[in-house]
Amino acid sequence: MPRHTEIFGSVKVHELQRVLKLDSGGFENPRAKDISSEELKGVLKRSAIVVPVKNENLNLLDGVLRAIPFDCSIIVVSNSERVSQDTYKMERELVTNTHDLTQQEILIIHQKDPGLGSAFHEVGYEEILEKEKLDGKEAGEEAGKEAGEETGKEKKEWLVRDGKSEGMIIGMLLAKSLGKDFIGFADADNFVPGAVREYVMDFAAGFCMSESPFSMVRLHWRYKPKVVEDKLYFKKWGRVSETTNKYLNLLISTCTGFETGVVITGNAGEHALTTRLADLMCYSTGYTIEPYHFVFLFDKFGPREAEESAEKVGAEKAGAEKAGAEKVGAEKAGTEKAGTEKASSEAANAGIEIFQIETLNPHLHEEKGEAHINEMLTGSLRMVYNCRLCNDYVKSKVLAELEGLEALQEDWEARSRWKGKPSHIMPPVGRIDVGKFMKVLKSSSESLLRCKQGATKCEVVERGRGEKKNETSSFYRP
Repeated sequence: MPRHTEIFGSVKVHELQRVLKLDSGGFENPRAKDISSEELKGVLKRSAIVVPVKNENLNLLDGVLRAIPFDCSIIVVSNSERVSQDTYKMERELVTNTHDLTQQEILIIHQKDPGLGSAFHEVGYEEILEKEKLDGKEAGEEAGKEAGEETGKEKKEWLVRDGKSEGMIIGMLLAKSLGKDFIGFADADNFVPGAVREYVMDFAAGFCMSESPFSMVRLHWRYKPKVVEDKLYFKKWGRVSETTNKYLNLLISTCTGFETGVVITGNAGEHALTTRLADLMCYSTGYTIEPYHFVFLFDKFGPREAEESAEKVGAEKAGAEKAGAEKVGAEKAGTEKAGTEKASSEAANAGIEIFQIETLNPHLHEEKGEAHINEMLTGSLRMVYNCRLCNDYVKSKVLAELEGLEALQEDWEARSRWKGKPSHIMPPVGRIDVGKFMKVLKSSSESLLRCKQGATKCEVVERGRGEKKNETSSFYRP
């Protein structure tokens, strides 16, 4: 049980909790929370685990899929290569094979599926689409009128933007279409399948402890092993996480007047949240989505916002929501705004809980290189710098930190632009009509595959005809 909770407006950040045993004995203990297997199973049945993947090692993806508990639905969102080598086809065959052997419910879709982009366009969520497509929309429509229907169709092809955050949003909507109450995320590059299983069980444990329908569970890896001089060194902290946590805590400390170190999961890739919380949050693009969770919640539900009104949102976030809503009509926009404000008010009253759990397993994953680390670090600090609650003192500290980055010193273009506002902040997915989204997606998707729990064959929708056919796998069977 958390012994200390930092209350920041309507946000409750619980201190780090540790896993004592991976299963419980059913005994009461005033110093620990015992969660029965029945409770965990109940949460797992209402959960979906989203696995974003981009050209990952298929052996690693295979291990991750096998490790996720059977009661969960799995949603694989791929942005892998399809041109020179059709990696997505192999991932799809792997999914089909896994389902054939286990009959666990698994969905897979490709992020660049034009039908997926069309579905987002039809429901008015265009913030997730490629900018060049948006800029050329009116020209394409005009060309369609002048050159005929075929030219118009050709011009209006919508594609989802590249990015991990975009893939996660796709996964959220598919999870909502399945009626799930909890949505978790697991990376596909984990070398230890058993660790992935623990992550999902930790998610379920956090939700079992939650008293609010607006809650989030974020995992802190106990160790992140590195090879040092031909030996494994079990490192406790990563450079990006340590720096991000430092400045998120500084944000809280300068606002409350009391120093704290409660935030230790600023860059937690493995995290889960209730669908009700997912519906009202805004999302940043790329790899900044995890630290932006804190920034968004601090901005919207922090102490200053709570004093004014739980129903008011920051001007920047409101502008993002309004921009998309205007495109689907004033009447609908008014309904969506009222719904968003109502959900925000309910969240402020119920409180938003953030659980932080240290895993028992270490986390061993593929290394992405120094450039990837610098990208994550500068992106995270940029989010803190542009937080509405960030005062001049915190900004000066962030500036000093960034000045010390060699990558930033060498890249003058990056140095001149990093202080600017994030280019893409995507509005809440709660405003999307999931029924309409899925109807368009099923009628136009070329990559969506759903393998239902207990079914002997996977179902794939024939594009443009809404007909289903069975698909079996020729993939390697162990």
